[in-house]
Amino acid sequence: MFSTEAAPAPALNETEDALRRLIDRGYQFVHPRNAEGDIVAVVGIRAHNGVIDMVRLHAEDDVLATRMPGDEKDIMAPVNTLWQVHGAVRQVIDELLGLPDVQETAGEGNGCWVPGRPGVSKWLPASA
Repeated sequence: MFSTEAAPAPALNETEDALRRLIDRGYQFVHPRNAEGDIVAVVGIRAHNGVIDMVRLHAEDDVLATRMPGDEKDIMAPVNTLWQVHGAVRQVIDELLGLPDVQETAGEGNGCWVPGRPGVSKWLPASA
């Protein structure tokens, strides 16, 4: 005999859960692409309180998170970092979301994403 009860919804996997936690915290995402148009990473950015937090997911076990000063010129390859960790998705995002929101020594994190060639965007810090 068949049951008419609906099966429980499957639990979110670890990566989906981590991405939802980042979105809930205010992260915005870009998806850099290679010359063939393939997505090469999922990149989340959050500018706040004078810092920029960035997380780059290449695979579930290849995640890099960085906190940098808000005036960093190239957030994809920062010269100055205040904190950085590399590892598996859950460990990295747990550590990133555990950071305090205030960083007294950093510059302002104002700016915007500017589209470049197809599939590529660049963070442009505000100058005034």
